[in-house]
Amino acid sequence: MITVEEAKTIILQDCKPFGVEQISLEKSITRILKEDWLSDRPLPPYDRITMDGIAISFDPFNPAKKSFFIKGVAAAGSPQMKISDNNNCLEVMTGAVLPLGTDTVIRYEEVGIENEIATVSASYRKGQNIHTLGQDRKAGELLVASGQKISPAEIGVGASIGKKDILVATLPKVMVISTGDELVEIDQQPEAYQIRKSNVYRIASTLRSYGINYRLEHLDDKLEEIVNFLETAVQEYDVIILSGGVSKGKFDFIPEAMERIGVEKLFHKIQQRPGKPFWFGKYREQCTIFALPGNPVSSFMCTQIYFMEWLSTCLGEKEKSRPYAILQEEVSFRPDLSYFLEVKIEYSTEGKILAFPKKGNGSGDLANLCEGDAFIHLPQGEDVYLSGKAYPIYFYR
Repeated sequence: MITVEEAKTIILQDCKPFGVEQISLEKSITRILKEDWLSDRPLPPYDRITMDGIAISFDPFNPAKKSFFIKGVAAAGSPQMKISDNNNCLEVMTGAVLPLGTDTVIRYEEVGIENEIATVSASYRKGQNIHTLGQDRKAGELLVASGQKISPAEIGVGASIGKKDILVATLPKVMVISTGDELVEIDQQPEAYQIRKSNVYRIASTLRSYGINYRLEHLDDKLEEIVNFLETAVQEYDVIILSGGVSKGKFDFIPEAMERIGVEKLFHKIQQRPGKPFWFGKYREQCTIFALPGNPVSSFMCTQIYFMEWLSTCLGEKEKSRPYAILQEEVSFRPDLSYFLEVKIEYSTEGKILAFPKKGNGSGDLANLCEGDAFIHLPQGEDVYLSGKAYPIYFYR
């Protein structure tokens, strides 16, 4: 049995990219960018009006000048207009190009207009209400770096620089398998000795957060059936995630089945709670296998703590620092194991992340997951974890 840190090292050593592909920008949400985006022109590309109003030429010799003759209207999307007399002005709309001969914009709220004369009712300063050429970024400047997970913010930037099609990390081909004779489908009425499948749907939702398509399968607790099915699956999929069948029970056939089909075991069992029976291995260099415990909290925790980091690294996602939260209650935990405890997260007015323990009734208490927002990692080697001390957290909400 290995430590959490050793397990993470082994898992991350198995990371490998799945390639690069071109897709349309509009379909790229949650994908990992595999190219740098540079501005194709200055941002903004012209001196841009930021308020509806009038554009004037600021007169340093008469900075309190109040009245101007209106000589036209500059609309957004129109070519640049011009004035050549400081006694004149143009009405201008938000987004329009600043007219030649002007350098200051006074908003309508501070202007009265009568008989084509604009009279200013407030003080003003040179250069106000103008978003100047290149103020945000210069032409050729880096806007978004390779490795960024694409959000609506990146899609907006990509559209603004003409990125109709982009390069992203190719997603792995994934199969998610539930095991166990006690499981029935979610639309079935279970017998008193049965339960509905839940683990595979939680795992699948995690995959969807990266845009991954997946295949869902179920295997009964029959060794030969498991062996025959997995023998083909490991040759067709980049990743197989199994739920259940990895502990010491008489019907926990996954480790034996993996050995029989030639999957290399990289570890089995981690010094942690929940999730101790976690099994991890690979088939040659073509398929990685995460065989997770069947208890729902264990399965969910291992997905969040181990699989997510492995996937993110394989896809080349930009590494982020792990957030820490301040434990708000003392926690006693006697076993010499790392403890991943469910916590509810709140935020103080001083900007601190606060973690309130939400201990359930063991790794089978899947309903308790809805009481929390994250797992807090209480490290191995301590019996008591003090309120007020900070520990790393893994958000799942």
